[in-house]
Amino acid sequence: MTHEFIYGTYRQTNLTNESEEYLAKREELRLAEIDLMEHRERVAALRRALPQGAALQDYDFLEGPVDLDAGDEPIHTVKLSELFTAASRPLVIYHLMYGKKQVKPCPMCTMWIDGANGVAQHIAQNIDFAVVAAADPKALRGHARERGWNNLRLLSAGSNTFKYDLGSEEVDGGQDSSITVFTKDADNTVRHFYTAHPRMAPNIQERGIDLLAPVWNFLDLTPQGRGEWYASLAYGTNARAQTASRMAFL
Repeated sequence: MTHEFIYGTYRQTNLTNESEEYLAKREELRLAEIDLMEHRERVAALRRALPQGAALQDYDFLEGPVDLDAGDEPIHTVKLSELFTAASRPLVIYHLMYGKKQVKPCPMCTMWIDGANGVAQHIAQNIDFAVVAAADPKALRGHARERGWNNLRLLSAGSNTFKYDLGSEEVDGGQDSSITVFTKDADNTVRHFYTAHPRMAPNIQERGIDLLAPVWNFLDLTPQGRGEWYASLAYGTNARAQTASRMAFL
C-alpha cells in the first residue's frame, strides 16, 4: 500500500468511500500526532540533558538462581554496582509494589513487568534491566514463576533503604511503583539519573509511566479509549475477585 497526498490530505488507507468529513478530521489528527511525537522528542531531550545526578550508596540486594524453575536457593547478595554489565551502559530498575504493607503483588505493576519480560532480550541490547521488590526472594520468585518472568533479573531489597531512598516506599512500609535509571562512573560510583512515578501531580495520579505499558496505548487507539479499565492478576473466572482486590493497592 502506498500513502499519497490527495487533496492536501496524507491518506492512511486506500479506501475509496471515506467521507470528506472523515478525511479532514483524520488529517487534523495526523498533524496533532506529529506534534505529539515532536513534543515527546523535546521531552526526551530534556531528560537526556539532566545534570549529573546524586552519588548513591552501593545497596545490597538478595537474588536467587537465574533459572526460576531451579528452586529458590541458594540466595546470594549482589550490589547495585554489580548490576551493570559495562560502565557505559545505563541500568534501569522497575520498583514492583510487593512486600511489607503490599501483601499481594500489584496488578498494574504486574502488567508493566509482563510487557518488559516479553521485550527483555531487545532491551538487553542497550540497557541493563532489573525488577526490585520489598518482598522476600521466595515470594517474589513465586509470583514471577506464576507470570513466566523468565527473562528478567529479580531482586529483593531485603532490609536496605533502596526503595525508600528512591521514593517507592513510605516510612510505614507502603509501596509505590516507579522506574529509575542509574549510571556508573569510571571509579565505580553509581549515580541516580532519573526516576518517574505514576503520580505526576495531586490531580494526576496514574499517568506518569504510561508509555511503559503498551496496553494503554492500544486502548487509546480505539473509539472507547482506556475508560476506567484496570489490569487484574487474573481474568476469566477469577476476574471479579481480582478486580475487587484492586482497591487494596490504591
